[in-house]
Amino acid sequence: MRRRLINSTLAVVLVVIAVFGVSLVIVETRTITSSAQDRIESEALRLVGIVEANVLERKPIDPVRLAEQLDAGHYARIAIPGQPAVEVGAAIPDGVIRGTARGEQGEVVTVEESRSTVTKEVGRTLAVVGAVALLAVVAAVLLAVRQANRLASPLTDLAETAERLGSGDPRPRHRRYGVPELDRVADVLDSSAERIGRMLTAERRLAADASHQLRTPLTALSMRLEEITVTDDLETVREEATIALTQVERLTDVVQRLLTNSRDPRTGSAVPFDLDEVVKQQVEEWRPAYRSAGRAIVRSGKQGVRAVGTPGAVSQVLATLVENALMHGGGTVAIRTRVIGNQAVLEVTDEGPGVPPDLGNRIFERAISGRNSTGIGLAVARDLAEADGGRLELLQTKPPVFALFLSRTAPERSEPQTTVR
Repeated sequence: MRRRLINSTLAVVLVVIAVFGVSLVIVETRTITSSAQDRIESEALRLVGIVEANVLERKPIDPVRLAEQLDAGHYARIAIPGQPAVEVGAAIPDGVIRGTARGEQGEVVTVEESRSTVTKEVGRTLAVVGAVALLAVVAAVLLAVRQANRLASPLTDLAETAERLGSGDPRPRHRRYGVPELDRVADVLDSSAERIGRMLTAERRLAADASHQLRTPLTALSMRLEEITVTDDLETVREEATIALTQVERLTDVVQRLLTNSRDPRTGSAVPFDLDEVVKQQVEEWRPAYRSAGRAIVRSGKQGVRAVGTPGAVSQVLATLVENALMHGGGTVAIRTRVIGNQAVLEVTDEGPGVPPDLGNRIFERAISGRNSTGIGLAVARDLAEADGGRLELLQTKPPVFALFLSRTAPERSEPQTTVR
């Protein structure tokens, strides 16, 4: 591309020089020749005036005086009727410019100049035109090289950007080149890089979220299936199988929710549901694990609360809070249901050391963890809550109190608060 730009620019300059340079040389040659002819004729008129004055005064023609009036290198011949011709200067053998003037007494003065003088002056003009043309060619080449570099370098850079983008490096370079068309291409490549980067980030985030969210439920499901394989009691088998199927449905719902959030976080599937059922389900699922750890899990608060959300997602949020309490907390874990205005609130607290003060609400950020965990669970839980129009907050750090806020469908009748162990 650089060579084509340089060649095309040079071709244009050479054509312009050929057209205007040749025309200028022709015009200048004619001008110099015409000027030399006018000069010779003017000189002849001047000499004929001198000769005519001498003839009228009947004085002899003085060649020395006439030579003083004649330009150097010129030759003059004076012819007077009845007198021999007078020659002034050296005769020029060939190639002359001749000027003739006639006086009133019949005098004829002929002045000659060598044509080589005109040729030399034309040569000097050609040298000047050639020098200007050469300077124009050099300037055109330099300008073409600069312009070629200005255009070719950005194109090479854009090609490298596209190659990096195709090889899996979606980082935008944010380079601009001062050429609107090239800057437009750079804008499109940067926008594509940002979109691809967001897509890759979403895919990696989905993989991390799914692996984290499915790990504990799959372990619990595996334990249920193991209990089914070792028992001979048909009623126990039926009960465990029913619980396992419920867990599978909830896991399916969670996976679907994670996929939906990764594609469009604004897409919701919230429906009215019974909050007590979700709490009861989680208490029953986690009670064996707490019992094995020598701890207890209880629920209390308002009964009969109906909230708006995705039951599977709410279950997963609650499971994350309960699991964190089991892993990082201590003592009894309490799940409390209460109502604030048009919101239903699920609070999870334990008797452990709580959240370090330096973390606070940063505990919901990804990769933020107080005790060597992945730092993903609470972040995913907050995303699931927000996808249904709710929110997950840390109300208190010590003892820790996590609260899930959900919209209610309608005000419930006042019912006695109970505590279930």
